[in-house]
Amino acid sequence: MKKSKQLLLITALLFIWELPVIAQQPTDTTYIFRFVPNDDMFYVPWNGNDRSLHQLLNILEKNKKQLQAGQMYISVSSYAASANDILTSERMAYIRNNRIKSELITQGGLTEQMFVTDRAIPSSYGKEKLRNVVVVTFPASVEKVAEIAGIEAARLVENYNKERSGKAERERLAIEQAAREKAEAERLAKEQAEREEKERAETERLAAETAAKAKAHSLSLRANLLRWGTLTPDLGVEWRLNRHVGILVNGSYTSWTWNSNDRRYALWEIAPEARYYIGKEKRGYIGAIYKAGSFNYKLSEIGKQGNLMGGGLTGGYQLKLNKALNLDFSLALGCLHADYDKYIVIDGIRVRQGKETKNWWGPISAGVTLVWNIF
Repeated sequence: MKKSKQLLLITALLFIWELPVIAQQPTDTTYIFRFVPNDDMFYVPWNGNDRSLHQLLNILEKNKKQLQAGQMYISVSSYAASANDILTSERMAYIRNNRIKSELITQGGLTEQMFVTDRAIPSSYGKEKLRNVVVVTFPASVEKVAEIAGIEAARLVENYNKERSGKAERERLAIEQAAREKAEAERLAKEQAEREEKERAETERLAAETAAKAKAHSLSLRANLLRWGTLTPDLGVEWRLNRHVGILVNGSYTSWTWNSNDRRYALWEIAPEARYYIGKEKRGYIGAIYKAGSFNYKLSEIGKQGNLMGGGLTGGYQLKLNKALNLDFSLALGCLHADYDKYIVIDGIRVRQGKETKNWWGPISAGVTLVWNIF
């Protein structure tokens, strides 16, 4: 009795000392095997015993190497066994434990040394629900191994649990590290994709700006169809400095006589213009125009011959016809100043009738101009 108490005390001290390690060991699993009341025979295909036996044999097979090395044990306990006319409850519990161990040894290829088995347990120990059952726990706890197999065996199990706990911790840390590395790689990949997308967008923007600038530097020829409609040939040229600014020069010239030179319509005119294009597509514009020229009109008995100059503000819109052609609608408002002589024609000779000066405020130019974009 004294020796038994010493063994229990050593086991308790060992358990308290190694409690942190025990807390880290894998959770054990319990398997219940049921017996017919007052019978010590083990019937496998009865009351779920076959299912429990199959599950237990599978888990033992996976850990056979540790069992053979003494790093794991199988705990077998029988509680509150019912007695019969031949066997006491303690003897019944002992035989039932051996029945289960024999079944596992036979089917699982195990040895007696792999078990820690409770000795006879008084029938008053267990509760009613544990009566007529054998409980197998795997893996057996360190304290159970120390109690039954001894301190040295318990230390071997304890060291294995430490090693396995460390391995599990290393695996956990490795998984966490892999997850962090994966997240970091995904973050870097996302940032790289965003940088590449920004670089691509910037490249496209610069290319578009370059193309727009290249397109903005254009030269076009112009013909005012309204002037041509009045038999006044009109041609011009425009140089687009950029998408916003254009410089134009238009010129007109005509000289017509009829009725034996008694009637005359002659004119030359030059009109430089600066424009500022507005709108998203840069088709509308505002600008300033200057005009200078001379004229000789004799459409009745009195003719007028002199010079003109003036200027004003212009505005309009260019309608795109196709890639090369536009139609330019324009109107200029301002002032024209004219100095001219009046004359009549007698026997083919011009006779001066006086001199006049006149200022005109209002429309000074209008155009429906065909524009041909050369480049």
